[in-house]
Amino acid sequence: MNHDREIEKLVRAYKDAVKAIYAELDRIDISNISRAKSAAALVEVTKILASLNEESAAWVAENVPKAAREGVLSALVSLDVEDAEKIEKFSRINREMVAATVADTQADLLAVTKNVERRVRSAVRQVTAESMRANLAKGVNGRRTISRDILDGLRKKLGDSVNSGIIDAAGHRWKPEVYVEMVTRTKLAETNREATMNEAIGRGAMYGRISRHGAADDCRLWEGRIIKLTPDAPGDYPYIGDLPRRQIFHPRCRHVITPVRDPVNAI
Repeated sequence: MNHDREIEKLVRAYKDAVKAIYAELDRIDISNISRAKSAAALVEVTKILASLNEESAAWVAENVPKAAREGVLSALVSLDVEDAEKIEKFSRINREMVAATVADTQADLLAVTKNVERRVRSAVRQVTAESMRANLAKGVNGRRTISRDILDGLRKKLGDSVNSGIIDAAGHRWKPEVYVEMVTRTKLAETNREATMNEAIGRGAMYGRISRHGAADDCRLWEGRIIKLTPDAPGDYPYIGDLPRRQIFHPRCRHVITPVRDPVNAI
């Protein structure tokens, strides 16, 4: 399972959108700004983000089911199901899981663009008001232009508004493209594992083996381990739902599960 190329395509779309927004904001003449000019700039920003939303929604609708199919196929091959590659339909539980994940992922990505738009609108309003006040003050003070320090400060405020795509539950600020990469990589991996488990359990396999790829972080503690895919499976094996998420299956984790029917003979 490797989705690097697909994820990079989506990340590139967000990077390009951010550059386009920067360019639009950079065209604003802060020294002679008006509310009409700032409103026109915001219209263009909205268009950029609307196009990005359409592209990201289509990407999710294509790639989440693809990750699920890869998980199902992995389970079928591991369990020696005949003609595994010809089985195309999802089980009911996987259909529901895919639909929910598509909706959740699209909502996560929409939250990024909504936050960028909100921050940009707020910054443009503030900069417009401050520039107009500075122009008013220069007339009172007999100056012909706004000072360079004021202009640089206002320009920085506009630029900073694009830098933070979202703030997570822990209060961390993420650049849009970085957050998108993390979310999509995590969602695709989770989808793959969920589809694998659902197909395995549906075919009577209650255990799985965690993949190995020479992890350097705490994932290495779990590589190759046999785990239960359902809590009531017999045997003294850890249940996947109880595994410490700081160690395994964390955000960006690349580990997958291979279904196992007989955990004793699989060791």
